[in-house]
Amino acid sequence: MPLPLIYHDDYSPPFPPEHRFPMDKFRLLRDHLVSSEVTSEAALLRPQICPNDILALAHDRGYIERYLHGELSREDQRRLGLSWSEALARRTVRAVGGSLLTAEMALQHGLACHLAGGTHHAHYDYPAGFCIFNDLAVISRYLLEAGRVQRVLIFDCDVHQGDGTARILEDTPEAITVSLHCEQNFPARKARSDWDIPLPRGMGDQAYLQVVDDALNYLLPLYQPDLVLYDAGVDVHKDDALGYLQLTDAGVAARDEAVLRHCLGRDIPVAGVIGGGYSKDREALARRHGILHHSAARVLGYAQ
Repeated sequence: MPLPLIYHDDYSPPFPPEHRFPMDKFRLLRDHLVSSEVTSEAALLRPQICPNDILALAHDRGYIERYLHGELSREDQRRLGLSWSEALARRTVRAVGGSLLTAEMALQHGLACHLAGGTHHAHYDYPAGFCIFNDLAVISRYLLEAGRVQRVLIFDCDVHQGDGTARILEDTPEAITVSLHCEQNFPARKARSDWDIPLPRGMGDQAYLQVVDDALNYLLPLYQPDLVLYDAGVDVHKDDALGYLQLTDAGVAARDEAVLRHCLGRDIPVAGVIGGGYSKDREALARRHGILHHSAARVLGYAQ
């Protein structure tokens, strides 16, 4: 079985090209992975739309309905930073379905990666920071309630704290939230994860990778999770517009390989989502996000 990769054409709806959120990066990531022969168009797995009943495991039903019908308050629209459209609403629930499918494939095959996901700023009843529904929280609650896993660990390496995930799951002890993030960065008001690992601005490859190794060597034996949800945000990169850390391409690749090897070496399945990444050079950004998928293929031995 080749590396399961999950994608849908809904992921990059029409969007203002000058907007800070790079909506076309998902399509460009697909193009990059196909052209670099990590996958083929035919091999990509296409997700269903996530049903409202599953979204409601982590979100308020009234909020779900308001968003899907384009009825968010002006304050919520300001927090979100994305203008509503039917195509964006469809993309949103399709992408949560994609993260769910990624987790299912990871449980079946040991490793699977999404070409989207990691919407960790979405809260129980309001959006924030380009995030509408929190796929990490939805997956965790769904798999726990279905009895598919007894414990899930979210290893969030996006440069921004996973505040929405931490708050939604604070009363779910079987879902362990771990956030490695730049301390002086969005959000200004941090939540309390189970494990927060705040990092100083300007941290480079070597020091960062040591933190990743130390954290996984401690946390994986401690919790022995049945699944790791890995948010592989590339906004840790030195060229990211919203980051403040100084990782290189090689550092991001070493991070991704380290996370995957730590987990798979302990027979813990991993579902990878791409998290944040911001740049006006969308082609470069897509290649940066693709480091996760190249690393996963390498770890599985399907690519040199």
